[in-house]
Amino acid sequence: MSTISAKTTGTSGTNGTSASQINEQTTAQRYVTKGKLSVAGELLEFIESSALPNSQIEPTVFWQGFEQVLENLIPLNKALLRERETLQQQINDFYCNEPNASADEYKIFLSSIGYLQAVPAPRPIATQHVDPEIATMAGPQLVVPINNARYALNAVNARWGSLYDALYGTDVISDADGAEAQGQYNPIRGNKVILKAREYLDSILPLVSGSHVGSLQYQLNDSGLLVTLADGNKTTLQDPTQLIGFQGKIDKPLAIVVCHNGLHAEIQFDNSHPIGKTDPATVKDIALESALTTIMDCEDSVAAVDAEDKTLVYQNWLGLMQGSLQIQLNKGNETFTRSMNPDREYQTLANESITLSGRSLMFIRNVGHLMTNNAILFEGEEIPEGIMDAMITSLIAKHDLLNNSMFKNAKENSIYIVKPKMHGPDEVAFTNRLFSSVEHVLDLPKNTIKIGIMDEERRTSLNLGACIEAANERVVFINTGFLDRTGDEIHTSMLKGAFAPKAEIKARPWLHAYELANVATGLNFGLSGRAQIGKGMWPIPEQMANMMAIKIGHPQAGANTAWVPSPTAATLHALHYHQINVFEQQKSIINDNQNSHLTYIDSILEIPLMAQDAELSSQQVTRELDNNVQGILGYVVRWVHQGIGCSKVLDINGVGLMEDRATLRISSQHIANWLEHEIVTTQQVNESLQRMAILVDSQNENDAEYIPMLPDLSDSIGFQAAKDLIFLGKEQPSGYTEPLLHARRREMKARLKNLKV
Repeated sequence: MSTISAKTTGTSGTNGTSASQINEQTTAQRYVTKGKLSVAGELLEFIESSALPNSQIEPTVFWQGFEQVLENLIPLNKALLRERETLQQQINDFYCNEPNASADEYKIFLSSIGYLQAVPAPRPIATQHVDPEIATMAGPQLVVPINNARYALNAVNARWGSLYDALYGTDVISDADGAEAQGQYNPIRGNKVILKAREYLDSILPLVSGSHVGSLQYQLNDSGLLVTLADGNKTTLQDPTQLIGFQGKIDKPLAIVVCHNGLHAEIQFDNSHPIGKTDPATVKDIALESALTTIMDCEDSVAAVDAEDKTLVYQNWLGLMQGSLQIQLNKGNETFTRSMNPDREYQTLANESITLSGRSLMFIRNVGHLMTNNAILFEGEEIPEGIMDAMITSLIAKHDLLNNSMFKNAKENSIYIVKPKMHGPDEVAFTNRLFSSVEHVLDLPKNTIKIGIMDEERRTSLNLGACIEAANERVVFINTGFLDRTGDEIHTSMLKGAFAPKAEIKARPWLHAYELANVATGLNFGLSGRAQIGKGMWPIPEQMANMMAIKIGHPQAGANTAWVPSPTAATLHALHYHQINVFEQQKSIINDNQNSHLTYIDSILEIPLMAQDAELSSQQVTRELDNNVQGILGYVVRWVHQGIGCSKVLDINGVGLMEDRATLRISSQHIANWLEHEIVTTQQVNESLQRMAILVDSQNENDAEYIPMLPDLSDSIGFQAAKDLIFLGKEQPSGYTEPLLHARRREMKARLKNLKV
């Protein structure tokens, strides 16, 4: 063993003058030499004592293979990052030299530098061995920080959710007429819940006649399901094949499971249950198949900056892949253990056994190509974190393939990795090569590792067809996301002019075209029935009634999955997939010959600048600035001070929003752009920072773990991180926040460690 200090590279800091100063404050890390690698002791211990055993990979083979992958791919990774900077500089020069260029001239220029590439002739993706939750089913998707074991377990167990609980505990049911959610149980609200649930049951399980509302009895016999209606008449199902099976006895079922639009629902009976005994049909609840898939996140919702953090990330992923992850929770005076749910067993009317998964199918989201991490060094330099994630998370996922768990994640024996923040087809091709290299080291069949392509960078949006083609045998997922995509939009065109206020940016044609183009391109390349086409997050967990009114637009747009902020939201959003048959919707989109990617490129290239004749009042400028600054501070102070990468953060109006790092990218780039074009001044920004620091501290005053910024803002590492994000935002690679955040979080961890000493 040897103790050495990490040589930090540009991407681990800020790429500015303060980066090295901040990183010098990072405490020394104990490393163990493995050939050309130096591995942090705690990570090495985890890999060799926990991840490698029972993986059928010997330690020597793993480390030598890892070293070879790094030797081959680090130069390519660096070259791709240089290409990003080269293209950005060429775009900046174009804006400076050709300020009055037409849209056509701009498009020709982007083609001339290789930023905009020719669209390949569409051919269906050739991905094989894809689980039905991804390929042939449509439903909600959760994204959770994997370093939080409680969140991870809640998410994996969110495959099934109580419709009664989801309705009772949210604003989908109004408080009117004495229906407030007060005390242990309000029967007035409960009756509203039962009525609404029965109405939903009419769309999930249509009857030949009548309605489930007020139904008196559900009876099974050898020929199917017989429902006694509120008026005493009996009816059956419009489609008898919807009945899948039951639990209990055929003459007294505990549950009946049905299928609609590929999703399952379970009507549960119990005449001794507080709800069931008051229901004429003894229905105690309706359980819905909810979060079909979950992305266990190593990236934007996680604050992982060193070996300690990364080891925790990998430990939790191993616990999920081996089925051993569990936590102890306290409720009142009781302590109980939360672990992964078992599968659900049923019996058919033909007396056959069937099994439905009790858990959400798990993706793992690795980090992108930009960042390095000092958990492992190659010839003394931090290695690309994306390569590290690919190698280690795939090693861990191999335990699922080898059935080293009482649970099975991927029944098709695939590993599903979401890869974020890739810029264009060359970077997708690099990831394809990386995954091939990992498969070789881990002795996995070709194309075992599948790729989810996040369409969140402008160069990817414009070249999405070529990106899909670059991973034709691996791609299982594409999706859209407003925050990162807008952050990249602003950074790319930083010098073109002042951008419109954020709310106006969202209403401009480019964003609608981007959303439409994503679906159209996915369908053109044969993703329907083979892969997911996804849409972004509903960010307001407390506003489920609004979500139910708005988020139905995602399946209507042809997306067979969309992100939700909680298991409760997943159960409610699942109702949208009962209302809309997404695969039928996709067929109608495919049949619309206008929906090709080329149709949308010109609109995507319409940069959402402030109108030339726009005149914002000083109040409007201040309001927009304060909103951005408060959002940055509210999130970044938790990230830097507490290491919380995803949480519900109060906005400037006190509304709780689920935020991750993408929030910082759009807000910091927006302010940097307004500074560049003198919409705001440095003094105005500093004054806003000071005002909003007071507000954010007051919003968190009841959080015992919160570390306030005041009274000394100059000594607050979180506050200084927020200033860096704004004032150094223009220089950050692609406008990303990670370099600055990682450097400041390391600084904070060093301070906290010194305080403990």
